Amino acid sequence: MAESGRFATSWSMNNPVAHSPRPPIPAQSYREHAENTRETATQHARSAARFYTGPWTDFVEVVEAAAALHDLGKIDEENQTVLRTVSQYPLPMPHADAGAAVLLRSGRQESAVLVAAHHAGLFSRSEEMAKDCGPLRDPRVANVVNERYETYLAAHVASGCSTWPAIRPANLHDDGFSRRIALSCLVDADHGDTARHYRNETQIPEVRTRWRERLHALDQYVAGLPKTSVRDEMRTRIYEECRDASLNPNLRTCDAAVGSGKTTAVMAHLLNVASNKELRHIFVVLPYVNIIKQCVDILRAALVLPGESPEHVVAEHHHQADFAAVPLRHLAMLWRAPIIVTTAVQFFETLGSAYPGALRKLHELPGSAVFLDEAHASIPADLWPQMWRWFDTWGREWGGHAVFASGSLPRFWELEEFVQPPRARTDVPDLVSESLRAVTEAAEGRRVVYRRRDQAMTRDELIEFVVARPGPRLLILNTVQSAAVVAQRMRARSLNVIHLSTALAPADRSRIVERIVERLQSASQPGRFDRDWTLVATSCVEAGMNFSFRTGFRETSSVASFIQVSGRVSRGAEYSDAEVWDFRVSDPELTTDPTREVARQVFRRLYESGDVDRLSPSDIVRGALHLELTEVMQIRARRLCAAEDNMEYPEVSQLCQVIRDTEHMTVVVDREIAQRLRNQEPVSSRDLQLHSVEIRGRRLRDLAPLLTPILSSTSLYAWEGTYEDDFLGYMAGALPVLRNGIGAHLIA
Repeated sequence: MAESGRFATSWSMNNPVAHSPRPPIPAQSYREHAENTRETATQHARSAARFYTGPWTDFVEVVEAAAALHDLGKIDEENQTVLRTVSQYPLPMPHADAGAAVLLRSGRQESAVLVAAHHAGLFSRSEEMAKDCGPLRDPRVANVVNERYETYLAAHVASGCSTWPAIRPANLHDDGFSRRIALSCLVDADHGDTARHYRNETQIPEVRTRWRERLHALDQYVAGLPKTSVRDEMRTRIYEECRDASLNPNLRTCDAAVGSGKTTAVMAHLLNVASNKELRHIFVVLPYVNIIKQCVDILRAALVLPGESPEHVVAEHHHQADFAAVPLRHLAMLWRAPIIVTTAVQFFETLGSAYPGALRKLHELPGSAVFLDEAHASIPADLWPQMWRWFDTWGREWGGHAVFASGSLPRFWELEEFVQPPRARTDVPDLVSESLRAVTEAAEGRRVVYRRRDQAMTRDELIEFVVARPGPRLLILNTVQSAAVVAQRMRARSLNVIHLSTALAPADRSRIVERIVERLQSASQPGRFDRDWTLVATSCVEAGMNFSFRTGFRETSSVASFIQVSGRVSRGAEYSDAEVWDFRVSDPELTTDPTREVARQVFRRLYESGDVDRLSPSDIVRGALHLELTEVMQIRARRLCAAEDNMEYPEVSQLCQVIRDTEHMTVVVDREIAQRLRNQEPVSSRDLQLHSVEIRGRRLRDLAPLLTPILSSTSLYAWEGTYEDDFLGYMAGALPVLRNGIGAHLIA
């Protein structure tokens, strides 16, 4: 390993370093990094523990002791030899073991857990108990560390570092939720200081919450909305009831009809709660990334106060960007804005993660409020038993407040299969009174007629079937590939078509959504004839979008998905002949999603029984969830709960995947941004999010020729194929590759 003459020095017990030099940036001293990490981690822990009903002083001390010693092993002379050079070689001595060893000998097991996990992730108890060297130790270096750790401690003190606090042994009651929050405090401090030292951390300004002022601004925004119909008056009543609802209990619902203004109504309630309880953040969790644009636009228009930056008040997180690699840490999306709009994938997979990159932001969740929109569509049914337990812990012990909202909300927490043990089942009252809900349901009536096409169709048969119905039309298919194939074929036939899916980067999706809204508004005007067009999309538009089409088509999926599509058709009852069609496809280029097979079978069963037409949306979706939790799914749900109870954290992380594809990667589609990243020039996490896509799929390797890593040893890639920013996105380049391969593969 070659050394730089400018920075190289002999190893010194009195002046160890924590991070290698990158000219012109010198090495970071061990003392500077250790002290910065300890101070920041302790600050994070205190901010979270302010809402903790458990032993909060123990929690803070656990984090502080871990942060003080987290890099102790870097003092080893072999590691110092590498750290003092301009080198990207891995350290010869895994450095986490030294701090863990010292903390274990001091009886501080919980702190040792955090040090052992701050790079490797949380442990598997069965694997730790099987180690010859003892739990939380690294068998590769344990013997060497045992011989040298007193030398490390002497160097730690000699370098001027604070000694770790004198604390009594404490644990977090084998509570995985609290343990993850503690690890988050340490990791965020560690990663943040490293990125700051290398001068590539984008500074995020601190924005005051100003909850009461934002509630007043929201009142004015809602008061200024047009009120020209009975439906508008009901929206006002719903808003007022939600805003003025009781602050307790801390888990609530909002089961209101389509078009009832849930976004502003629930936000009013949460702003009131946040103001009275001095909460830190409000999260809006949406099931699909395409919903984010419209939601963010509304919230920024309503809640940003004069002189504020909209992006800093209402942050938008489109997909996961959890980077643990040192060169990319500054690109990680963090939960620091007063209001964070994010996806169910990011939110729920963070709750269950075992790994530092994903957990870095979790410590912001205590003392926060969560608006879970379209709750039933957020995650697979088998995840809810464990997720509900975490929500229960967060609400009771960490000052959390949540509202579960939907136009067809199933009260899944009342199903014994979902919530066990019984102590976790609780009353979850609705923000809207029963009398007002009855009025809105009666006014809602039946806006659309449900229909079904029994015969499976090829691509061209589907197109003929769709364009024969009146427009504007919404056509939703189950996979990104199917939507791209159909849209491409419709354009080739000179049909008027718009395509929208996650194959497009968020910045491009935003422009397409604006175009869709403009065309729908034109179509609804009397005497206008811009109606003969079709939006081809994936499930990402079936919930939460303020779209109103005349006819909807939904490839067979779950009952919840089919019901949700009706909320995008004749949304304001403006079409008297509105229909929503269920259909099936059979075409080699139209791919299927095997993870939805159980849901499809349940849908067919309930449709054929007449329940879809007979029952209320909430009742039919609740019944479907009950049937979807088959024996296989119950086994998976019980396995997840057991893994959490048994502290098998890597297994929990794997089972908590919302999208059941183990392979996924963030891919930058903007060539200029990709080049700036290669040059290690400053790029904000927001710019990365807006100009990248997340590609998932079990056949992702088929697209390998079109993907190149931006930096070695990182999980960030650049797209090298054709990219259409106004139509197919990356699927414009992917389809030829998939067609020339061994067959059409699922790109979901």
